[in-house]
Amino acid sequence: MKIDKIAYNPGTLLSMEEVLLFAKLADDRKNVDSLWVPESWGREAFASLGALSQITKKVNLGTSIVGVYTRTPAAIAMAATTLDVLSNNRTILGLGVSTPSLVEDWHGTKFERPICRMREYIECLRLMMKGEKVYYSGTFFNVKNFKLSYKPKRQKIPIFVAAVNKHMISLACDLADGILLYLRPMEELRKTVSLIKSRTRKKHKDFEIASVFIGAVSNKEPEKARERAAKTLAFYIAVGKYYNRFLSDNGFQIDVEQITSEYHRNGLDIASKFVSDKMLNSVTVSGNSEQCIRSLGKFLSAGISLPIIQVNPVGNTESSIREMLSTF
Repeated sequence: MKIDKIAYNPGTLLSMEEVLLFAKLADDRKNVDSLWVPESWGREAFASLGALSQITKKVNLGTSIVGVYTRTPAAIAMAATTLDVLSNNRTILGLGVSTPSLVEDWHGTKFERPICRMREYIECLRLMMKGEKVYYSGTFFNVKNFKLSYKPKRQKIPIFVAAVNKHMISLACDLADGILLYLRPMEELRKTVSLIKSRTRKKHKDFEIASVFIGAVSNKEPEKARERAAKTLAFYIAVGKYYNRFLSDNGFQIDVEQITSEYHRNGLDIASKFVSDKMLNSVTVSGNSEQCIRSLGKFLSAGISLPIIQVNPVGNTESSIREMLSTF
């Protein structure tokens, strides 16, 4: 199966030097659309993407994701337009609300009314990134006389919204240029994509339906690749409140309960052994190259327009990332 368009999220398991190497290699691949840098408690997204912008020429560079509680719209407008200058119009701005624990415990900001905040955030950003003088009055943001001191490279930088629940999906369809999905079982994914397409029918050709998939490839040791993917999946289930509840509500309640219990009792290595083959096949792209291509094809058949592979190296990192790039 030929994969016409693919993207990658180097993730947090690669060192910064390995991320830079991955970016160089990916930029040489004809079908690589974009590279996405996560943040949460990892490396700062815009600094990382600024570095990637200087060693790549064609791939788009996305944040996946930056939170709307941890920076003001003005700070994001400056960061995004600066990156756009550095990358020559290759920026994609991926936004999300993060989680209450990260927002409140780490940043000291009250997590409240996420839908309303995201709506105002996007409205405000759209105005600011045009380079015009901005006055904005809302529930969360009141801006007076803001104007970038430089002219942005373009009038509009694409905004993607990370969404789990139906309310954020609805907002993304209404206001964003694309949506970022994650850890959605196949049957649920088909229903969600169908809903998104119905909501974005008028702008369907331009609206990107992106989904991040935990990826791990090894032709020599496919079972180790699946174990690596299971470990990453177990971690997100155990520490991610939203994904824990979402997967539990969508056919994997027993798995989720066992994984969460074992993680807190015995740690990640033991917890990952409770990830069933059914769950692993439903939300990851893992195993040997043939298995991974088959899995990705299944997800693409659900209507995903941009698959983003979250990189989980198996064995030697450089060899592993080269194998992953050659697979897709």
